[in-house]
Amino acid sequence: MKKVAIYGRYLHDDALDICKELITLLKNKNCKVLVESNFHVLLKQNNVAQDLPSFDVLDTSYDILISIGGDGTVLRAVAHIGKVGIPVIGINTGRLGFLATLPKNQLLEAVEALHKGAYTLSKRKLITLMSSQEESYLGPHNFALNEVTVSRMNTTSMIQIETKLNNELLTVYWADGLIISTPTGSTGYSLSCGGPVISPDTEAFVITPIAPHNLNARPLVILDHTEIKIKVSGREEAFLASLDNRSASFPNETVLTP
Repeated sequence: MKKVAIYGRYLHDDALDICKELITLLKNKNCKVLVESNFHVLLKQNNVAQDLPSFDVLDTSYDILISIGGDGTVLRAVAHIGKVGIPVIGINTGRLGFLATLPKNQLLEAVEALHKGAYTLSKRKLITLMSSQEESYLGPHNFALNEVTVSRMNTTSMIQIETKLNNELLTVYWADGLIISTPTGSTGYSLSCGGPVISPDTEAFVITPIAPHNLNARPLVILDHTEIKIKVSGREEAFLASLDNRSASFPNETVLTP
């Protein structure tokens, strides 16, 4: 382990002390440490990481990305990684620790294990979202670890979600929204809407309607290489599309391809 990226979003509770300890431990192992630019500003305001460089874009020269925060921070970190494919580990300083699994009191042991290569990798599938609109509503980091969701916006009326698989019409969902979940995300939002739990190494996605009007509209498991196309219409002029915890509004009739 020679080059390490550090990512975070907030400095709350004892996160600042954890950052100080982590940076010291990595320097003692002669690692080159870089901090994500926005997080770097926060640290420098607290007189931490003054001598460290920052990064905006990751590449394959990095050995690992360390996320400091909760599960939401890990999801943002994964979006930064995208197609680069470097490993990520989460130090849990937030509320949820399903993805950020490293306890903050085990930093020394973790850095030692990383330095020695004494760890295993758990490969997870990502899902991305393309739009028929020329404007990029979700920015360059259009990757999600858990799910892509389309939902109604500023209305109590249902939306109609025309869904095609491999260019063949599956159905038109009348619902509050639609979730397309990865195996990792199958234990999250999709599960709360009645979707199944699938193993992380399953080569599949789950399509789960949110509060469908037709009771026979049930969750569907599909192969992960299936081409999905979604077109939303409704009483409002726009709808909401989300990649994990990031969202943007799209005009009605926009075709989305997860």
